[in-house]
Amino acid sequence: MNNYPFDTTGLGTEEIDRLQDTYNALKTRFNIQLTGHINFNLEQFEVFKPYLDINLRDSYVIKQANNDCYVLFVETHFKSKDTKGQITDHYECQTWALAYLKQDFSRVMIRRETLADKIIELIHPIELDFAEDIPFSDTFFVVVNDLQKAIAGINRNFRNAVMDVRADDFVIEIVDHTLIIGSRKPMAADKAIHLAEFVARLASMC
Repeated sequence: MNNYPFDTTGLGTEEIDRLQDTYNALKTRFNIQLTGHINFNLEQFEVFKPYLDINLRDSYVIKQANNDCYVLFVETHFKSKDTKGQITDHYECQTWALAYLKQDFSRVMIRRETLADKIIELIHPIELDFAEDIPFSDTFFVVVNDLQKAIAGINRNFRNAVMDVRADDFVIEIVDHTLIIGSRKPMAADKAIHLAEFVARLASMC
């Protein structure tokens, strides 16, 4: 019987292999350790609202000198309806990375400009552009609910870190001091590395 470094309950072989590949890639690149039970309060994030429920399969801490950060294996549950009206349940494992920031950002959502979502605009009614950083503003759609806190937090170093994320379909959400970054697409090892690199970089800047 294999002793996997994550919860395999209810998972098929393909899903287990994907989690194992992702874990191995992270372990090779970072000093990661299982956290044990931590309540990351994932329900506070808008990115998870479309799902019926979410299950934190396991979480790993990236140990750093000054400020640790985390990688999360999250299982999402949603339903879809086909052309015949048949409803199907789906369970999908995704990788998210999380960092605790010293500065209070209030609420912020950052995503690729082409993925701008009108529903998110209703929740976060202030769109923020940076006149001094046109490449960033042309690339990302930023909505906030506290302009002054967001301007103070999303400084040049923060924007450079976002610009350097080597993935196309990620979303960043910040609630006060807690940042999460990830993708609603299925888990992939290379994507997990990019997300972990980002939170590790942010944590080292704090």
